[in-house]
Amino acid sequence: MKRLRSATLDGLDARPVDVETAFTKGLPAFGIVGLGNTAIQESKERVKAALLTGGFSFPPLRITVSLSPSDLAKTGSHFDLPIALSIALQNDDTDFHDIFFFGELGLDGTLKDTRTIFPLLLSLKNRNLVEKAMVPRASLEKLSLIPDIEYVGVETLEEAIAVCRGEKEVPKNVPVPIRGERVEIGGTSYRYVTDYPEDFADVKGQEVAKRAALIAAAGMHNLLMEGSPGCGKSMIAKRIRHILPPMRLEEILQATQYALLGDEEPDFAPVRPFRSPHHSASKPSIFGGGTSRARIGEVALANGGILFFDEFPHFQKSVLEALREPLQDHRVLISRVNTKVEYTTRFMFVAAQNPCPCGNLLSTVHPCRCSDLEIRRYKSRLSDPLLDRIEIYVQMQESDPEDHPSVDSTSMHVQVIEAFGRQMKRGQNVPNGKLDEKGIETFCRLSDEADTILLKAVRNFGLSHRAVANVKKVARTVADLDGADTIEKSHLLEALSFRRR
Repeated sequence: MKRLRSATLDGLDARPVDVETAFTKGLPAFGIVGLGNTAIQESKERVKAALLTGGFSFPPLRITVSLSPSDLAKTGSHFDLPIALSIALQNDDTDFHDIFFFGELGLDGTLKDTRTIFPLLLSLKNRNLVEKAMVPRASLEKLSLIPDIEYVGVETLEEAIAVCRGEKEVPKNVPVPIRGERVEIGGTSYRYVTDYPEDFADVKGQEVAKRAALIAAAGMHNLLMEGSPGCGKSMIAKRIRHILPPMRLEEILQATQYALLGDEEPDFAPVRPFRSPHHSASKPSIFGGGTSRARIGEVALANGGILFFDEFPHFQKSVLEALREPLQDHRVLISRVNTKVEYTTRFMFVAAQNPCPCGNLLSTVHPCRCSDLEIRRYKSRLSDPLLDRIEIYVQMQESDPEDHPSVDSTSMHVQVIEAFGRQMKRGQNVPNGKLDEKGIETFCRLSDEADTILLKAVRNFGLSHRAVANVKKVARTVADLDGADTIEKSHLLEALSFRRR
């Protein structure tokens, strides 16, 4: 009996799978057991064709392939390679316990890349379960980004058999570098790009909103913009993505993993994700779900980047209220009968809304057509507990023909990187906007004068414990942009000015 190792996805994590093959006496047959899905059952025909094309002769015996553990549901056509090798090398003495095998077979024996190989190997590596893997050569370019794994890249089943028998050696793969700039912060390498396809130089006026966007980007704070239609809310939101803090390699890999699991093709660039679902999107599409197999949603795909809700109050009430958990705990748990999936949701939430249903409540030119009751109903769609989780609120100004650009994305990005560097050098492992209670106590230290002002604000405005924490986090980012070690009076006052009233 021959045993080779592969893996399958169980939620977001990879689970090792042993591919065992036995030849027994009986009527010639070929069967696969072990809760394999349709793609795995269909692999019988692909494996047969690939082996016969390569000159392999099937013995007149019963072939049984077992995928162990047998009580774990398995998916993916990447099991083709280990199944074929376990049959072809049945009589060889070679031991394969230290290597994983992945690859889909063409009918002519060529090996093809599949979308699940990258997340499988990344998950295995994060848990230190893999050191060596045989994969299709077409997969090497992206797989080489996962460090500390020795890859054996092969193009055909015939080549894979020759390599396993020691009859052929394959050249070692040279990792393809991630494009973009690199900066060293506290001994850790971060990457970013300096391309700004959507530039803040296009935004005329809106100085307060641009300052709020700068602070939000530097600390990854949640941001809510309110203003009349056409004043530039969506325009600013789309440009924040390109000035966000640089990314560690682990963040780039995780963003790639989530994109592949969401059936999207990533480009491996150090650009944080930007997700903007329509307000008619369903709750499962936002948070993930499914009937038997849970799938990730927009909040997972936005992890490490931006989740943008345009027309904020028009989203379903169930979606708005369910948003409170990922904003507070930075995680979402999806429970189904057959599976449970928990994933990280440490994203920056950006929302835009009109001040009333017609949008003209704040306008000095156009009259508002809404009644007081309609405005109250519109505003009441957003609960206070949800709004309390948004640190920065800015009321947009009306556009003016005399407005002109005042700052571009290049200069803003430089400020964000410098402020982010100060955060990481302090020993933080997350930006200011994602600090927990202990982190706030440790890193958000106020001067005596600032502390006195904050106490007055708590008494005068009735700030909740969460509101106080949000003010401290925003003030810490303002101080970082100013290059200050301690939160001073001016920093705290600016943070208070962005508080929702």
